[in-house]
Amino acid sequence: MYEVEIKVPADLDATRERLRAAGAERVDARLQRDTYYDAPHREFAETDEALRIRRETPLEGGVSSAARDRDAAATVTYKGPLIEDASKTRAEHETGVDDGEALAAVLSGLGFEPAATVEKRREFWSYDGFTVTLDAVTGLDEYVEIERAVGEEREVDAAREAAVEALDRLGLDAGEQVRTSYLGLLLAAEGD
Repeated sequence: MYEVEIKVPADLDATRERLRAAGAERVDARLQRDTYYDAPHREFAETDEALRIRRETPLEGGVSSAARDRDAAATVTYKGPLIEDASKTRAEHETGVDDGEALAAVLSGLGFEPAATVEKRREFWSYDGFTVTLDAVTGLDEYVEIERAVGEEREVDAAREAAVEALDRLGLDAGEQVRTSYLGLLLAAEGD
């Protein structure tokens, strides 16, 4: 699976209004706390990979209580290196885990060490076959991500072009794309 994603800085209130006007559906709202790990056998910053444990808390106006109970567990995600220069497209593998703390202990036992934590308030919208995410990231600015998963690398170009067009309809400029992850942006901000 490939995650085709474009992230741009944006005013979330204005984008939310444009999404409503376009008939988009707000699907969820969550607080996400992502702990990223360094590997003992290679430098993820150099290989452009990421390993994280995500813990989520539903926010008011988010999913129903039944879905909250189902989604209460943490997830572990591996993100491979970016595969193109025109977007943040990469291979991604993710699965749920029953106990995020136990997984953190397993990773620690294997030599993986926490590198940093990223916390964000996210709203998820469904728009024109895409997931549009409104992100308020602690310590950073506001961003909009538009993404779609595709199964084959040959589908990436068409999905990226459709994402650019969808952003344009929402009054956002894909030319302002930020290809750096929130982790990278936070680490750069801390270094300033």
